[in-house]
Amino acid sequence: MSATHEVNRNEAHLAARNVWLTVQGVRTYARVQGSGPPLVIVPGLGCSHVCYTALQSALAPYFEVWAYDAPGHGYTRAAPNRFTTVESLTEQLAAWLVAHGLTNATLLGHSLGGQVLLHLAARHPQLTPRLVLSAPTGLQPLMPVAQQVWRVFLDGFRDRRYYVWRLTQSYLIAGPRRVIRLYRDLRHAGTDALPPQVQAPTLVLQGEADEVVRSRALRRLACRLPRGQLVCIEHGPHALIDKYPVTVTELVREFARVH
Repeated sequence: MSATHEVNRNEAHLAARNVWLTVQGVRTYARVQGSGPPLVIVPGLGCSHVCYTALQSALAPYFEVWAYDAPGHGYTRAAPNRFTTVESLTEQLAAWLVAHGLTNATLLGHSLGGQVLLHLAARHPQLTPRLVLSAPTGLQPLMPVAQQVWRVFLDGFRDRRYYVWRLTQSYLIAGPRRVIRLYRDLRHAGTDALPPQVQAPTLVLQGEADEVVRSRALRRLACRLPRGQLVCIEHGPHALIDKYPVTVTELVREFARVH
């Protein structure tokens, strides 16, 4: 790589911009950073773009990274009774991708975001050329709400304090009613039947120390995906995308063949 190219990549890494677009009646926000082939980060339950700043910065020298706020999350405000199902989030994401011309982007979904991407790939395969699923939820067997909250609490001890603070802020913005409604829906969204329908190359990332998503569920998912592969990150918590952003970036670069 030439010195000039390296300088340009460093400048792209530092630059970030706010992008707004009204989709399905919702003014939808994304923080965009970097240059190169497009990559979209689809957030987890209650999460917003601020939860993915470490990952976005790590990816930015190699991709144009769109950190998307789903309806009712972060800066994308929505009425309390709207976008409280996996199906509604999936269809809004599909419309948003088309509106921005991001039909050939690598899509990286964390937690609930990974579940949304499985639904997107089954319903709109033309929008999902490559998928990265980081600890996706919605796989059987699922825990009751109280047990899931306890697991999230335990997993938080392995996260960076900055991430926990940002996650707490994001949850407060989303609000407990939306979070609970979405969690109840994701338990009945029928995600477990989708993997055989997903034809896109799919990288599944598992945190070895994840307290939220069971490792056997992710192994089973990878086996049932026609073009799936599983990578386990040693010591990784549920938020491995924040704890190990450089490791995740290298895996994504190799998967998407970006150098």
